[in-house]
Amino acid sequence: MAFRIFWAGDSTVKQNTYMSFPQTGIGQAYGLFLKKTVQIENYAENGRSTKSFIDEGILDKIDKEIGKGDFLYIQFGHNDEKEDEARHTDSFGSYQDNLRKFVDVARKHEAYPLFITSLYRRHFSEDKRTLKEKVHLDYPDAMIALAKEIGVPVVDLCTLSKAKIEEAGDETSRRWFLHVPPHIYPHFPDGKEDDSHLQYEGAYVFSSIIAAEVSRIGGVYAQVLLDPDANMEDPLLLVD
Repeated sequence: MAFRIFWAGDSTVKQNTYMSFPQTGIGQAYGLFLKKTVQIENYAENGRSTKSFIDEGILDKIDKEIGKGDFLYIQFGHNDEKEDEARHTDSFGSYQDNLRKFVDVARKHEAYPLFITSLYRRHFSEDKRTLKEKVHLDYPDAMIALAKEIGVPVVDLCTLSKAKIEEAGDETSRRWFLHVPPHIYPHFPDGKEDDSHLQYEGAYVFSSIIAAEVSRIGGVYAQVLLDPDANMEDPLLLVD
């Protein structure tokens, strides 16, 4: 049976091209954990909040394409906290109202919605061991509260990624994020020090967390995932 996963979100999960290499969205690496029959439709775009995603008609595009048995992964929060009028929402107000609209689109088509809280920003405290608190304000809490209210499974990537980054430490986690030296990548000639966006290794690390949580959620949601016990032959051993 073929499945489709629609991603609605911002740059942290976006499908990138060579134009922004080595920046990699979680939605790109997540494919490593999926069955070959799963098709990814990634509608995430840079800088979008729930409000701007809806206002620009991107949710309408998903509404026209998504169908019965598909999945809608909904990841927002980074940009809803921005103060500009085009993007800002109130965490326990318009943000939740907008999230309901995404769920309504999924359920209208008998698709399965999944909430994903924001990837934690790599903002270490002065001790270089712990991350600063509440970098996403109340938006993750608002998503989790709404998930419980309306019965939508939620992956709390915010909490889990914070723990993962702190466990890895300052130096190791630096490799996961978009820290690149100058004169290496054509589209970052001056280099980059970015603690919000990821390189491929980081996208893999955090998509593996999502995959593990989807497996824990189980049921129909886990049907998209590869069986880790199947087809485990070492391909190198099959070469004459």
